[in-house]
Amino acid sequence: MRAAELIPGFRPEDDLERRIMDDPELLAGLEWGKPRGGHPEGSVAAHVADLLERLDRSGETGEPRARLRFLVLVHDSFKYRVAEGYPRVGENHHAMRARRFAEGYTDDEGLLSTIELHDRPWALWRRYRRTGRLREGAFEQMMEEIADPDLFLAFVTLDGSTEGKVPEPVRWFEDQLERRGYLAR
Repeated sequence: MRAAELIPGFRPEDDLERRIMDDPELLAGLEWGKPRGGHPEGSVAAHVADLLERLDRSGETGEPRARLRFLVLVHDSFKYRVAEGYPRVGENHHAMRARRFAEGYTDDEGLLSTIELHDRPWALWRRYRRTGRLREGAFEQMMEEIADPDLFLAFVTLDGSTEGKVPEPVRWFEDQLERRGYLAR
């Protein structure tokens, strides 16, 4: 299966995209999925197509666009490799599996840490909503591990903008960043 069959109209914009989109592991991951909570669009490829359209509409250009496109293509593409029946943490989390894949193509720690941690703000928000308390240490540890906070926020915002996702976790995360001085508004 080719990328353009999975993501209608897809055309790689640089050599890195061409290389990853020829990788059978990534293509298998793009095929995976059915409609579910947070992802009513179904397959990972459908989610990726939606994010690529949103990125196109944003007007982002140059290196920021290239980096966001790489993240879009890789971030959820290894959900199919998560071992069912085991905790979805560490090496068995889709984001860590995606990071390991990406490490074969780039050493850009901004990209790698964003892939690995892209769901962490949502997890922290969810626990905060459930308990009324923020795990401050976990939040600060996450921020220490993020190599490029601006890229991370841009991607979390983009990924959180899709149908089926509520905007509250992204707004909460932005507020937490602003209160801690990570954002200048």
